[in-house]
Amino acid sequence: MRADMTPPSDPGPAAAREMVRVEHVSKRFSLRHDHSLKQLVFSALQRKKLADTFMALEDVDLTVRAGETVGLIGFNGSGKSTLLKTISGVLFPDDGRVLLRGKVAGLIEVGAGFHPDLSGRENVYLNGAILGMTREQIDERFADILAFSEIEEFIDTDVKYYSSGMFLRLAFSVAVHTDPDIFLVDEILSVGDEPFQRKCLERIRELQEAGRTMVVVSHELDMLEHLCSRIVVLRKGRIVFDGDPGEAVATLRAS
Repeated sequence: MRADMTPPSDPGPAAAREMVRVEHVSKRFSLRHDHSLKQLVFSALQRKKLADTFMALEDVDLTVRAGETVGLIGFNGSGKSTLLKTISGVLFPDDGRVLLRGKVAGLIEVGAGFHPDLSGRENVYLNGAILGMTREQIDERFADILAFSEIEEFIDTDVKYYSSGMFLRLAFSVAVHTDPDIFLVDEILSVGDEPFQRKCLERIRELQEAGRTMVVVSHELDMLEHLCSRIVVLRKGRIVFDGDPGEAVATLRAS
């Protein structure tokens, strides 16, 4: 279950307000062993197991407060991207619930929310609307979105012809210009070239200074250690550490 968080009667100082609350969240996936109809029939007749259950997340509790930048780290298959997608609403938990306060913008996958047969310009309006912007807001910010993306000459080209780097530039630019309360990022900074990565990090720091809340997934441990106020380490779908960024990175490297 995913829902907006009901504001408390006395929310207290902004820095203490809960923006994301993950309560006892579990997420299972079914891993099928056979693919063809013939194989499925023979497996059923022989009473073989047709699928295994993979626990991507198991009884996860996490709270992120206003102004925090929380990193999610772990080895491949640890559940970090699944947790971020569950927070964003791309996935729904099988057990537990996710509560959010405020507007959420996410960069979960390169090109997510873009239609390949529409131009970059049309996709700015489409993606902006998906992220909760009105047409008037997009009109007002379009020039800034385009300037940040640095793909002015390709803005009227169908995005199916874009490289992954061009997708990144436009998707990131739209997302950060929505002025989100909660910003979710999954490995997106590893796609662009170095100058654009620096530009993205500068924009993220501006959002931090403005008091925005962020949850970031990345394998760039040194970057996260300097960027995050705290880091959560996941292992096999469970949280094994939540705290100081330096200790979190050391915990992962030790394992």
